[in-house]
Amino acid sequence: MIPNLTQSLNLSPQFVGGAGGGGVPPPATAGAGVAQPAKNNKMAEQLVLELINPDLREQALLDLSKKREHFQDLAPLLWYSFGTIPALLQEIISIYPVLSPPTLTPAASNRVCNALALLQCVASHSETRTHFLNASMPLYLYPFLNTTNKTRPFEYLRLTSLGVIGALVKVDDTEVIQFLLSTEIIPLCLRTMEMGSELSKTVATFIVQKILLDDDGLKYICATAERFFAVGTVLQQMVRSLAEVPSTRLLKHIIRCYLRLSDNPRACDALRNCLPDMLRDGTFNACLREDPTTRRWLQDLIANVTNGAMRAGLDHMMVH
Repeated sequence: MIPNLTQSLNLSPQFVGGAGGGGVPPPATAGAGVAQPAKNNKMAEQLVLELINPDLREQALLDLSKKREHFQDLAPLLWYSFGTIPALLQEIISIYPVLSPPTLTPAASNRVCNALALLQCVASHSETRTHFLNASMPLYLYPFLNTTNKTRPFEYLRLTSLGVIGALVKVDDTEVIQFLLSTEIIPLCLRTMEMGSELSKTVATFIVQKILLDDDGLKYICATAERFFAVGTVLQQMVRSLAEVPSTRLLKHIIRCYLRLSDNPRACDALRNCLPDMLRDGTFNACLREDPTTRRWLQDLIANVTNGAMRAGLDHMMVH
């Protein structure tokens, strides 16, 4: 499941892009014709029917999650089938009581993550994405993102939940950003960026990056000093950590966040004082040797901050 998650978000060059659940199935063999897709669709329909039967649900969740990329238009099938979405929500809500105190078992974590994988299909499909937002479905995932327990079941739960949000923001859609800005997604992502695993931090930073790349998202984060410094402080902490344990894919998203922040004049002015020295002194040169795109982003960031400082100095001279 985790490889599918990372592939669907296309977080780094080695992650092949593709929709979280609406991916195109592999080509049929020459003799198969249209028989294989038809067989797959029939199998998907049967498994979706089994989701509403509590006795059959666990196995159906597992089978649909594992084979979801082979089923065409699984997302509309899930969304429009009677009782299916309530069944998935029942799976999610049922583990709220074990979040605090933290008693989530690996088996329960795996089961709910299979349900979340199906919701990722719905979130990433063009036909169902708006319905997913209008029903405020992401809010059901926020209790998982609010956990701080670092055991594997909880980490897996956070990562898979982030994957659903990541699937939403991967497609540049202002409607998605507007919805997320009306919720607590930024503080929740910042929490994961502080204490999650390297992969969870990467997905959470990717989400913040996509929000920043939207004009409304950039305005929102830079609207108050509190919001800007909340994001800036966490980015600083992550840079310091990466100096000790490098991660090129995580560093890439951090630098892109900083570069986008530098597009805002007030934020760029603040970055003169709070941009980590390690981004300026060559600490990450070896890490970025094979990544020309991120190297260029870093150069542009430093140029923006430096030019901003020069402009501020000239303005000061003109006034005085």
